[in-house]
Amino acid sequence: MKNVKLKSIIIVALIAISFCSCAKNTVQADFYVSPNGSDNWSGTLAEPNSEGTDGPFATLDRAREAVRELKQHKTKDILVHIREGNYQVKETIVFGLEDSGEGESTITYAAYSGENPIFSSGLEIADWKKVTEDLPGLPAEAKGKILVAEVSHKFKTLYDETGMLPRAQSKRFVPLKGSSNTKLLFPKGKMKDWDNVEDVEILVRPTRDWMMNILPLSSIDADAGIAHTAIEATYGMNKKGCWVENVLEELDEPGEWVLNSKEGKLYLWPRNNSKVVAPQLIEYFLVKGKIAEDEPKDIPARNIRFSGLTFKHGDRYTLDEDDAGLQHDWDMLDKDNALVRFRGAENCAIEKCHFLHSGSGAIRVDLYGQNNNISNNHIEQMGGGGILLCGYGPGTKDVNKKNTVYNNHVHDIGIIYWHSPGIFLWNSGENHVYNNLIYDGNYCGLIVSGCVIRFFTHSNKREQCRAIRWHEIGELPKELTPDDVRAYWHSRNNIIEYNEIHHVMKKLGDGNGIYIRAAGPGNIIRRNYVHHLVAETGKQSGIRTDGGQMDVLISENLIYKCTSQGMTLKLNNRFENNIIADVTEPRLVYLKLVEGPMTGASNKRNIFYAVNDGCTFISQPGKGKGLVGEDSRGRVTATIKDVDSDFNIFYCKENNNLAEQTLSSLQKDYNSDLNSLATDPLFVDPENGDFRLKPESPALKMGFVQFDITKVGLQ
Repeated sequence: MKNVKLKSIIIVALIAISFCSCAKNTVQADFYVSPNGSDNWSGTLAEPNSEGTDGPFATLDRAREAVRELKQHKTKDILVHIREGNYQVKETIVFGLEDSGEGESTITYAAYSGENPIFSSGLEIADWKKVTEDLPGLPAEAKGKILVAEVSHKFKTLYDETGMLPRAQSKRFVPLKGSSNTKLLFPKGKMKDWDNVEDVEILVRPTRDWMMNILPLSSIDADAGIAHTAIEATYGMNKKGCWVENVLEELDEPGEWVLNSKEGKLYLWPRNNSKVVAPQLIEYFLVKGKIAEDEPKDIPARNIRFSGLTFKHGDRYTLDEDDAGLQHDWDMLDKDNALVRFRGAENCAIEKCHFLHSGSGAIRVDLYGQNNNISNNHIEQMGGGGILLCGYGPGTKDVNKKNTVYNNHVHDIGIIYWHSPGIFLWNSGENHVYNNLIYDGNYCGLIVSGCVIRFFTHSNKREQCRAIRWHEIGELPKELTPDDVRAYWHSRNNIIEYNEIHHVMKKLGDGNGIYIRAAGPGNIIRRNYVHHLVAETGKQSGIRTDGGQMDVLISENLIYKCTSQGMTLKLNNRFENNIIADVTEPRLVYLKLVEGPMTGASNKRNIFYAVNDGCTFISQPGKGKGLVGEDSRGRVTATIKDVDSDFNIFYCKENNNLAEQTLSSLQKDYNSDLNSLATDPLFVDPENGDFRLKPESPALKMGFVQFDITKVGLQ
């Protein structure tokens, strides 16, 4: 009897599922697009009719035109279904004011149910020939293995069916003394007088470990050992090293390629037998409102939505003479360097889309951008960053806000531009960024920032200065304080929560899982899980507030197995109800205090769980018993004496005498942490990353509030 009932239940469930599936697949769209369609047809059929006289459109451009016509007669939502197949994008598809949904109605361009439409600018390279003649400079190991093809356009990236192909790159070399931002003095034999110098680029890693440049060359004098770049490096070229790219002399491994645009030839050492495509575009879709840069009011495009689409094979952006950098040139202000870009957009959305195998970024929201939704996207294998919300530069115009960034899967980013973060909020506020998963990046996972105080100067420097809107600000005092510029920091009141970030900081240093600076007040960073940061340098933290940043609440976060430092705290920011566990070498610092005055700052109800007794629970600069002075950079020294620090637990599994000594010093020397304990917090299974507290935990008795780690990351 039970089996009969069970079978009946299964049959009913299958019928219900089948009905729902059929209903989903028969949703009637207003228009359809298919690779098998024609722009001469009506676009109102999902498939061509039996006579072959009507059916779907062939291009999204034609569907957009049909939507414009339909809007004259229909005021409700409009839906365009895009069928399975490949759509080659030769020019950016622009959606303007005339493409907006009227009133509250939406216009949606979505994948047909269960299908995967792919937008690519990749142009297949055909007619490969094996190189039989001697190529001057070609390494011996490559001889007999190189293919060549004729090409008619320039590109910076190349792809086979497994992904991005690496461009030929030299071994690292160190510039000689006397090099500058535009002049490279190189060791003998490292560079030649290539006749296609405009194709040659150098990768520069400066002493400052938080970014890098890829720069085109304008001239080379091999005899003198001097090369000049066509674009200025952010910092001087120095001992961190340089790499030469795109020359035959370095084509020495399978998969590598070189483009000589002067000859119109592409050289490749293939790594497989798949087809090879070269990109034609960087920006595929542009939602474009009416931007009035020097006026107070923009008119946004509205209610345009994209769902279920795939974007791949985009090219890599390059630096231009007039670019304005976002903080330390981690990206550029208002630049067409993402596959999908909202520039003057409101109530628009991009969801359930897949971005992969491209040379620049995935998604940008530029200048005016409000109430837009970026959710449930998968972003991977990108040369640049994942998601960027980029408002106007520092000034009074504050119109990039109230956007949602939810449940996005972002990984393997910054492949070309190492400093590209997974998610970046720059002069953008009141956003909700939650339940995103970010991993396998070469720099920070998530950044919230604006313009650092010292860059508020009348300068033509690309790094931050060019972004400032002086016509709105007027003159500022010569000796600046945060109070003088805080009104121009628009990355305020963001909520950053339930995000999981791990295995970032794979190449660069002086970065963090979550970083916030020059972002304005009211930001909340809570219930995030930051773990397994891997930078080899000592300058990184799980979470970090940086110079000038104030009024941030950092609470209920779990920071686990992060290299060097768990939390870097400055000024009056509050650090409450967090867990920092098992910080790893080289520095083993759990809470680092850097910059004061720290009046108003808090360190309360946190659990510091150390495995190694070589650690430092609380690090503060200066000498003496918390006396306020200045550090080597002229900043007021931070001291625990000025922090509201109490009800914390310090514990060292290897030797808890360290925790006891730390607490004793805090209490006796600084009159701090009078109710804190040096005891085991009683986690369920910390050796295996389970930091739930047992019911008898002393932390619970002191008011520690647990948060549900299962709610973190992708949902």
